[in-house]
Amino acid sequence: MIDTIYVEKKIKNLKKTKDICKLVRPRNLIVCENYREVFNVKNQNFKIQKQKPALILAKKYKSFLNIVPKNFTIGGDENFYFSHMLNCIYDCRYCFLQGMLRSANYVIFINYKDFLKSIEEKIISSNAKNIHFFSGYDCDSLALEPISKFGKYMLKNLKKYPNIILEFRTKSTQINFLLKKIPHPNVVIAFSISPNEIINIYENKTPKLLKRLNAIKKLQAAGWKIGLRFDPIIYCENFKQIYKNFFELIFNLIDKNRVHSMTIGSFRMPKNFYTKISNLYPEKVDFFMHLKKDEQRVFYKKEVEDEILLFCRKSIEKYVDSSKLFINR
Repeated sequence: MIDTIYVEKKIKNLKKTKDICKLVRPRNLIVCENYREVFNVKNQNFKIQKQKPALILAKKYKSFLNIVPKNFTIGGDENFYFSHMLNCIYDCRYCFLQGMLRSANYVIFINYKDFLKSIEEKIISSNAKNIHFFSGYDCDSLALEPISKFGKYMLKNLKKYPNIILEFRTKSTQINFLLKKIPHPNVVIAFSISPNEIINIYENKTPKLLKRLNAIKKLQAAGWKIGLRFDPIIYCENFKQIYKNFFELIFNLIDKNRVHSMTIGSFRMPKNFYTKISNLYPEKVDFFMHLKKDEQRVFYKKEVEDEILLFCRKSIEKYVDSSKLFINR
């Protein structure tokens, strides 16, 4: 899957670097001074590079934790996100990463201890009754877990803090390492899920809906807390029928009483990201319908967004208590 690995010179002899290289066994191993030499080069073609991304192993030095915007929570008193990885192995046409990043290559920051230290310092210094930490903002939390083993490391070290929620956001079915462990009550495995009609057009390389739902069923049976993330919801032809069938399938297949939380949100994106993505994929014109632009963002027109959120909220509340549902806008 990965033919080339770039490694920063200062970390090339570290155990984590050697372990990852041994697992991947790349054809090409290239040493660089700083990952930005490869990742931040101007005029890279994201669309072409996405066909065969390289892996970059690097060290992160600052900004291990970032504050989550107020409207993007699941009820925590304080909310932070962190990214041990940049970019995603999947190729979703609506993903903001394709507009934000210059490169399609994957970056794994191998200094896991520094991420853990930042989280622990925040837990100790905070007076909040519950703090939520979200993994998977700039990547898929679990898609490269067999290589990175980041999730395994964080589970081992954060299970001792009962006043936190640690969320791993994913579309992946890489759950074997979770099934081998005793579930932690402060961990939520949150699946981003869409109807197959959306997956087939916009979510290239991702597991199909039933595969994700089967992964959820296995995790629920093992005792793990599950989150459902319906975000972004894409407005499309036959929208109501597609999403009606979608919600019906989900809540008839999984254990709806053992869902920890759900979020819904319609498509929205920073304007400059949107411009880049629409230039990359001009053939996806149906996706870019009913949108409105202001100086900073691109989003659905108010009447469309209101229709999306109202319909989905009412549909979900037929199956699950509304106290578990959070709206991202």
